[in-house]
Amino acid sequence: MSTAAANSAPVKSRIDMRFAELRALNRAAFIPFVTAGDPDTETSFEILQHLPGAGADLIELGIPFSDPMADGPAVQASSLRALKSGMTLKGVLHLAERFRGHDDVTPLVLMGYYNPIHAYGAHHFLRDAAHAGVDGLIIVDLAPEEGADLQAAASRDGIDIVRLAAPTTTDERLKTVLNGAGGFLYYVSVTGVTGTKAVLINDVAPAIARIRAQTRLPCAVGFGIRTPDQAAAIARIADAAVVGSAMVQCIAGAIAREHRGDAARQTLQLCRSLAEAVHHARELSA
Repeated sequence: MSTAAANSAPVKSRIDMRFAELRALNRAAFIPFVTAGDPDTETSFEILQHLPGAGADLIELGIPFSDPMADGPAVQASSLRALKSGMTLKGVLHLAERFRGHDDVTPLVLMGYYNPIHAYGAHHFLRDAAHAGVDGLIIVDLAPEEGADLQAAASRDGIDIVRLAAPTTTDERLKTVLNGAGGFLYYVSVTGVTGTKAVLINDVAPAIARIRAQTRLPCAVGFGIRTPDQAAAIARIADAAVVGSAMVQCIAGAIAREHRGDAARQTLQLCRSLAEAVHHARELSA
């Protein structure tokens, strides 16, 4: 290969590299979700900073929003705690930048709604997110047909737009969802909002097979996964298991018991138990 050709080769993203590493190990990824600023900025940063050491392969960092319509009570409450503590979209990006100052390898994906991004200015947001070291973006309420300009701008800034599919997504609709998608596909395993139903493994397996027939993107499964056993079951059939409501409920539980200082320790302990179940799932089924 010529020097010019080598120099023009696309640079792999952190997300691509992490999934490639895990494929080589025949291991699924564990992806915890936490809301930025929950329960306060410094506790949130302490949790975020130590998630990789507790087994997180990728991290979803929630952008707090006052009307998170796809989320159930647990994640809604985490958003309200974060907003009450003063978290803003600029603050989310600052947390990401602080995290990146300690960890340059763990992929970081922001998950939220379009309203705060629109108010910030979408192109300015993408520029600042790239500067902060953000790798991917999940915008729950932005349909693929409405996000073409954002997707093009994100691509220029090196940020993957991670798309969502659900049990109601038809094969034809899936083609539209996958057009321009990057990083991984997020499969919402249950109909409804987060944290209100348990995942049904027998329903997920054929859905993953159907998705893999149309894309080579890794497939992460979220919504309805709360326990190590559920996470392990998903890890045997998908490329990643995402846990959110259980993580933020752990924070809420520490606050309710007036042990705010234990919120980080308990949340990281939960992360560790879920990650271990995911990481060893395929060994146990071999």
